[in-house]
Amino acid sequence: MNRFAARLLYFVAALIGRLPWPVLLRMGDALAAWWRWRDVRESRVARINLELAYPDLLPAERETLHAAILRTTARQVLETIRLWTRPHAENLRLLREQHGTALMDEAIASGRGVIIAAPHHGNWELLNQWLAWRTPLAILYRPPESEVVEHFLNLVRADHEQPDAGERVTQVRAEGPAIRQLFKRLNDGGVVGILPDQQPKAGDGEFAPFFGVQALTMTLLGRLASRTGATVLFAWCERVDTHAGHPGFALHIQRAPAEVSDPDPKIAVAALNAAVEAIARRDPAQYQWTYKRYTLRPPGSGEENPYWNR
Repeated sequence: MNRFAARLLYFVAALIGRLPWPVLLRMGDALAAWWRWRDVRESRVARINLELAYPDLLPAERETLHAAILRTTARQVLETIRLWTRPHAENLRLLREQHGTALMDEAIASGRGVIIAAPHHGNWELLNQWLAWRTPLAILYRPPESEVVEHFLNLVRADHEQPDAGERVTQVRAEGPAIRQLFKRLNDGGVVGILPDQQPKAGDGEFAPFFGVQALTMTLLGRLASRTGATVLFAWCERVDTHAGHPGFALHIQRAPAEVSDPDPKIAVAALNAAVEAIARRDPAQYQWTYKRYTLRPPGSGEENPYWNR
């Protein structure tokens, strides 16, 4: 039953994904306007995050950024539906620029394993498709609460025009036993993709500043890097233009600071957050500010979850 429901969702998504790009982008703008008008969850969370991360902005400046964030977030929802349901080769033509790809080629050739740290900036689903086209890889993901949604994600992240392409991507659940797969793949010289800015469970991370606010941050990436000697690279697909109604993206790959691989988890997570923050500051409207990044607070701080009752 769950698989049938997932396929039904995919059918609906495929119908939406066949709409012309200009129509999808206008739908995204309308969705963003509705979010602001109704002050839905996405709107409230983004506003709280901006109050925390940009306390020095004037109210009018913060409202302008808030509107821009909701607009890019809503557009990404529609973009992603199309990316999920169209051939990957077609999607990759949206990349107008590619920067730093030689770093990835060199890292793979070294045979020491590669960790791709992919922050929630720009469109990370397009990045996943580029990575899968470039190399076999394992992607760490947090399983959703709904089995229907998990089956749906497995469907949409496969390239149905190239069935063998799905074999290039191994999706690894972010759970204890599965983590061993990542160590093995890296020790064998493989590539692993991780979203580094998801809040881990209490006890599975360390607190470090993120936009000046203490945020519980994963230690897994640093452990993988320090214990395997793998190269850590940051990667993201950033929106750069809209040409003839089609969105355009620039792929960026850059080497991570050495401290990200430090055996001391406090040093590693501080460097990780600083690097993600630098990427997000390139264009704050393209970062995922609708995510509740600061729900867990440092023990003994007396701070409350900032999203409660709001």
